[in-house]
Amino acid sequence: MDLFSWFFVFIFFHFWCFDSAEGQNTAYSSCTEEFQCGNLRNLSFPFYKSTELHCGLCKVDCEVRPNPIIELDRVKYQALNKYDVFITLKDSSLGELLKKNSCQIFDRNLSLPISPSITYRLRPSVTLFKCNRSQKSIHEEVFNSKIYQSYNVCESFILYYNTSVDYYQGFPLPSSCSFIRLPIPQSSEAKSNESNLFDLLTDEVILGWTVSDECNQCYYTGGRCQTDNTTNKFQCYNTNTNKGHRKVKVIVAVSAFIGSLVGLCAIACVLWFYKWRKNGSSPFLSRNTSGISMIHHELEERCEYLGIPVFSYAELEEATDKFNSSRKLGDGGYGTVYYGKLRDGKELAVKSLYEHNHRQMQQFINEIEILTRLRHPNLVTLYGCTSRRCRELFLVYEYIPNGTIADHLHGHRAKDKLLTWPIRLKIAIETASALAYLHASDIIHRDVKTNNILLDNEFCVKVADFGLSKLFPNDVTHISTAPQGTPGYVDPQYHECYQLTDKSDVYSFGVVLVELISSKPAVDMNRHMHEINLANYAMNRILKCAFDEVIDPSLGFETDAEVRRMTTSVAELAFQCLQVVKDMRPTMEEVHKMLKTIKDGEWKTCNHKKDTNSYNTKPRTVKVSCYPSETDDAVLLKKNSPASPDTVIDTWASSSTTTSTGG
Repeated sequence: MDLFSWFFVFIFFHFWCFDSAEGQNTAYSSCTEEFQCGNLRNLSFPFYKSTELHCGLCKVDCEVRPNPIIELDRVKYQALNKYDVFITLKDSSLGELLKKNSCQIFDRNLSLPISPSITYRLRPSVTLFKCNRSQKSIHEEVFNSKIYQSYNVCESFILYYNTSVDYYQGFPLPSSCSFIRLPIPQSSEAKSNESNLFDLLTDEVILGWTVSDECNQCYYTGGRCQTDNTTNKFQCYNTNTNKGHRKVKVIVAVSAFIGSLVGLCAIACVLWFYKWRKNGSSPFLSRNTSGISMIHHELEERCEYLGIPVFSYAELEEATDKFNSSRKLGDGGYGTVYYGKLRDGKELAVKSLYEHNHRQMQQFINEIEILTRLRHPNLVTLYGCTSRRCRELFLVYEYIPNGTIADHLHGHRAKDKLLTWPIRLKIAIETASALAYLHASDIIHRDVKTNNILLDNEFCVKVADFGLSKLFPNDVTHISTAPQGTPGYVDPQYHECYQLTDKSDVYSFGVVLVELISSKPAVDMNRHMHEINLANYAMNRILKCAFDEVIDPSLGFETDAEVRRMTTSVAELAFQCLQVVKDMRPTMEEVHKMLKTIKDGEWKTCNHKKDTNSYNTKPRTVKVSCYPSETDDAVLLKKNSPASPDTVIDTWASSSTTTSTGG
């Protein structure tokens, strides 16, 4: 085939590819729109209609009435209703087996598809251990009767279960046993002593889901979330292919063809050059600087310009004992953190980048941008960064030895009970001070949570992890961006409107305040469906003035009047921070000032002297309007719920003299 034949084949192939991609892109352009789906009403990403392939992650058959069908791991569920980010599902075939009290039900198992793009959850459930009846004596030694109940009705096997534990804890199982998970109703505790196990089970389950940050970013910028079949890792397929008129396509095709010829000639020249100059070095190669090398170069230049030390790979490898797994401190938003110690005895926290993709590199640079321009005693200090000759990307921080707030509240350090109430209030004040400083510097943290608040040996706060932070221009009221952050802490108005403001940090800090007074995690799937998020749980209780149900009794709420005064006041302040409408929330500077007045015992004093070093804000007297006669669900489902304290409406909207960047 001659050169011209190849040329025309190339153009035909180019047209075909463009037409296919353009057709696909046109079909994909409507994917971000909401769609009506039976009794679920409005649905959007990550769900997609069964008639619109590639528009999301979870297919819904909306043609089935009255209950649409959602298929998970080859099991078809009827979708009964939707609340916030939860959908109640019904497994009809499971229901039929329950009606018959059929032991075939124990051949079923709650299982979910695994994907790096989305994490599904099905709750509540119970873990059942299914064991061969012939080896009963062996099983009874493992499943102590004081902990596990047994069910002996089925012919060939015995079941052991504990309704207070809904997952397999990893202890060694006898070879004749296996475990399964089946759904139970919310009120399963009341039935835990039922002799008939079937009375404990249900055919309904609650589906929750969390889309990964990478997938959200990919989807809302026009991409499609996929999984690499070989590595099983996340992959973003960019559907924004070239568009244009056929004339433009021809020009592109011709240009590409000519470029290919030029490229072939260039390759031939280089091969010829190397043939005759084997021991020399090509001048072309010195110009071939990869994107990663450019990032290394930019990081090093930035560090050198700001007078921050630049570390070599050898230094960091020696300091971390070759990045020994025993030195691993944890995983950040985009990198693993290791403990390190230099030859001079200086302790370090070394963060290594997971993957060298563009988004994670931008987060890496973003953290340097933030930390090098800020100086505050309650912000983690950046010690240095990587060298351009370093094979990996690293950031080096001061080492904070005492873990995170989350570790002490409900993690591996919680058993030590070191966080007394005075320490918790001190932590709240210092964290608020750091966030107020960030906002005054036109920076939104964007991922405020107890896992990102470090503590030193004196329990002084160091706010960390600025990978998601945003520099906030002075002349705008908000930034439009795809929601990012951690479930349980994300501002619902940001999640709904994609408008990031400084009040988004205030909402997240409100969740942190509730964690500090309650010792409960921000998300707990074992709580009632409407109270899985700690924010909802706290708002319900505070509305009913049931402070004793929110505040950790170990803090002295029942025995110490002063602790009761302060913890109740902090709960009221958290209530203000958690208002759904952002304009009803205080600014971070106001929150900081109010925490200090709570500590000083002046929270209820209307004539408190103004702090000349803070914004000109008037102290607030908080009175929570309680609704003890209403159920939690009734309060939550009110159109304008939750009802706010009297002064949230009267005072925040009218008497504040502070102009918020988000307001």
